[in-house]
Amino acid sequence: MTIINTAFSRISNNDPCYLIAEIGSNHNGNFDIACEMIEKAADAGVNAVKFQTFKASNHYSKKTPHISLYKESIYTLIEKLEIDRTWHTKLAEVCKNSKVDFLDSPCDSEAINIAVGVNMPIIKVASFDMVDVRLIDEISKTGKALMFSAGMCKLSEIETAVNISRGNGNNNIIILQCTSVYPAPIHLSNLNAMNVIKNAFNVITGYSDHTMGDHIACAAVALGAKVIEKHYTLSRKMEGPDHAFAIEPDELANMVNKIRDIEGSLGDGIKNGPREEEMEFFKNARRSILSSRNISKGEIIQDIDIVVKRPGYGIEPSLIHVVVGRTAKIDIEADSPITWEMI
Repeated sequence: MTIINTAFSRISNNDPCYLIAEIGSNHNGNFDIACEMIEKAADAGVNAVKFQTFKASNHYSKKTPHISLYKESIYTLIEKLEIDRTWHTKLAEVCKNSKVDFLDSPCDSEAINIAVGVNMPIIKVASFDMVDVRLIDEISKTGKALMFSAGMCKLSEIETAVNISRGNGNNNIIILQCTSVYPAPIHLSNLNAMNVIKNAFNVITGYSDHTMGDHIACAAVALGAKVIEKHYTLSRKMEGPDHAFAIEPDELANMVNKIRDIEGSLGDGIKNGPREEEMEFFKNARRSILSSRNISKGEIIQDIDIVVKRPGYGIEPSLIHVVVGRTAKIDIEADSPITWEMI
């Protein structure tokens, strides 16, 4: 399985889930807000923050029909959401100082070159761009790890993207299950698709979450997601298309803590008797074979002479058939655990 080494984190099937706070355009064109978001995301415990770099003129036709989700034309909206590309070097430094990885979804050649120039460890291809084979070809040739969001994708379209990357010698591939609705209805999450994609392409898989709250992201981790991307904002009351369904800093920290607890709860899957922490209850609260009456030395023990109840200091109940018919070596008081030394 592919292993991806990044500046501060390692992504593999044997490591903790890699958590990305998706800032996207929620900086609202304000550099100070962008920096504050990075620092608060780092305080919340994520591994990375991610931005989006696009130009409306390269991204949308001005003739694009109206999208019902937005009041204004999508071209006008996207134009307002463009990031100032002179920020990237400074943002990379803020990320480095905050000990989080700086990631991006670049949507044109200039943006790709910027991502490489600031040494982003992973470059993301957004769901909407998964059919742009030339963009994928260019990104895969950078040698950087690729992360694909697979919202709206058919398996064949994912296969095309994977083949382009591997054809360029780039096998560092992550694919995120995603639903391209904002916010996404829970019933469309299709978390089981993560394992379908993993088995089909032998890649690291995860989940890019657009649902409200954090419970679906947490469920994805329980199902094996090794990357979680979650939209993040300083406040859902801020103006902009992606704020309303994003989580705020305190909620982000809470999600990180939940995910780390979930990972800690998964264990190694081995069932080999009581853990050390269970031993007190194992001895005092498990059932075993006890005497139902006073049994004298030399008596042959009958089924009527024994009972199964707590504590667990006696012989295991599954061995009743071995105990019945044995002779008592000593006097056994009623309601006493029967051990092998007694018979």
